[in-house]
Amino acid sequence: IQSLYAKVDGIYGYRRITLTINRNRLKANLPKINKKRIYRLMDYCELKSVIRRKRKQYPRPSTENIAENLMNRQFRSEKPNEKWCTDVTEFKYGNGQKAYLSAIIDLYDHSIVSYVLGHSNNNLLVFNTMIPAIQKLQKDEQPMIQSDRGIQYTSNGFKHLISQANMTHSMSRIGHCIDNGPIEAFWGTLKSEKYYLKKFETYKKLEEAIQTYIYFYNHERYQEGLNGLSPLEYRCQAA
Repeated sequence: IQSLYAKVDGIYGYRRITLTINRNRLKANLPKINKKRIYRLMDYCELKSVIRRKRKQYPRPSTENIAENLMNRQFRSEKPNEKWCTDVTEFKYGNGQKAYLSAIIDLYDHSIVSYVLGHSNNNLLVFNTMIPAIQKLQKDEQPMIQSDRGIQYTSNGFKHLISQANMTHSMSRIGHCIDNGPIEAFWGTLKSEKYYLKKFETYKKLEEAIQTYIYFYNHERYQEGLNGLSPLEYRCQAA
């Protein structure tokens, strides 16, 4: 095991070490060695593959804060701030560095009512998106908000924000991205019309591009489904 591990510069884990040793034993008409034994011996010798490390295991969301899919793909809305969808998507820039965009879309006019770009996909990113959106609501506006079951949306902090605003929380079912279809569609539009068209070397350049595009999307991107108006033109017409 130690000889083989050194020969391949440590890139083999216990499974590939087992396969290689058993191939040689098969040629010599020797019985196979169980991979569990190889695992125990490598662990004893502190030999681990230098690649393919197991991902860090994050705590699963508490089932106490899981909501039903109350939206049920009923994405039509009769007035502003009646139904929202929210999500976080990932962007890459520079040499494989990552940024995360959190946003809320209003299903009445498909306008982006709040968004935040950050370096980490965490609770703070989501809270900083939600709080300004809630602060803009009138006293009689209590939108239903659709999200996935990510740890940010099942956290006690997010539940508190929703409760304080008297909002209803709806969650997509596991493995059903279409339950949150409108925000998923916006991610596709943003990336195809802006992000995929050029390479962004810095976080600042990426941030500027996203800010420019969302302003364009809200104010100047006319939609057939909105009678040829932009989202905010359609909203102002309703007001």
